[in-house]
Amino acid sequence: MKKGERIGADHIAALNAAGVAEIIVAEIEAGDVEENVAARRIARRLAGTHLRLDKAFTGRCNLIAERSGILVVDAAAIDRVNVVDESVTVATLPVFQKIIAGDMAATVKIIPFAISGAILDRAIASAGEAPLRIAPFQPLRVGVVSTLLPGLKASIVEKTLDALRARLLGAGATIALEERVGHETRALVGALGRIVPSTDLIIVFGASAITDRRDVIPSAIEKSGGRIAHFGMPVDPGNLLLIGHLPGLPPKPIIGAPGCARSPKENGFDFVLNRLLAGLDVGREDICRMGVGGLLGEIKSRPQPRQAGDG
Repeated sequence: MKKGERIGADHIAALNAAGVAEIIVAEIEAGDVEENVAARRIARRLAGTHLRLDKAFTGRCNLIAERSGILVVDAAAIDRVNVVDESVTVATLPVFQKIIAGDMAATVKIIPFAISGAILDRAIASAGEAPLRIAPFQPLRVGVVSTLLPGLKASIVEKTLDALRARLLGAGATIALEERVGHETRALVGALGRIVPSTDLIIVFGASAITDRRDVIPSAIEKSGGRIAHFGMPVDPGNLLLIGHLPGLPPKPIIGAPGCARSPKENGFDFVLNRLLAGLDVGREDICRMGVGGLLGEIKSRPQPRQAGDG
């Protein structure tokens, strides 16, 4: 017999036949709601677009992604549900986590065998309206410009593009256009002018890291009629990322990629790229909120690691 199983006449007969004269049970009181029913009702209230409910079991109901994309979470709403009563718990993946169709996005677990209807009502009210949803990836056309300087090997550019293709693959996006020009403002302006009309998102891999807003990449964005939304991010590796927009209806996002974006290892570039691939806006405030959880694993190959060598 499983924990939480309802005891019926067949169970009693089997227990008697086995010589079991006494068992410990929990009785459902008037006004109580059984654990599976309660878990499913809360999960149903939490689930927004592209999330489905699994069958509830042992007081647990899982929310499963129906589409690949980014998990969007109203964290304050989840906190409100979790403080209603110790008998009700909700756990989710991290906010803005990349998620694949079929993955579990969240789980509701009722701790005892039943909870009072009053607690259930408060939990449902605290959740608001669908605080969890999937922003599905979009099949975006990505334009890429690599700037070149003497000493930058063609093999490095190729490996960078391979790493980007791998990142785009799971999102259904593709590199629609790719150009390589000298690391000079005028040349980059020309490349952007050729790429922008046929793309939805533009990424610039600079031969040299962006040092400030007067550098080649931000200057080229502004001379192309665009604007810089934010330079720098509280994610390491990834500090020297730039985000902006180029003219269009709607304006087209452009990323000045940090040097660590050449590596396939997760870095701040992924934080921004994944959201844009899911059609989410990324502005200054979004970047500034990435600091908590923004200290990532070191990329050993980057030229300036965060820890200096001995001596």
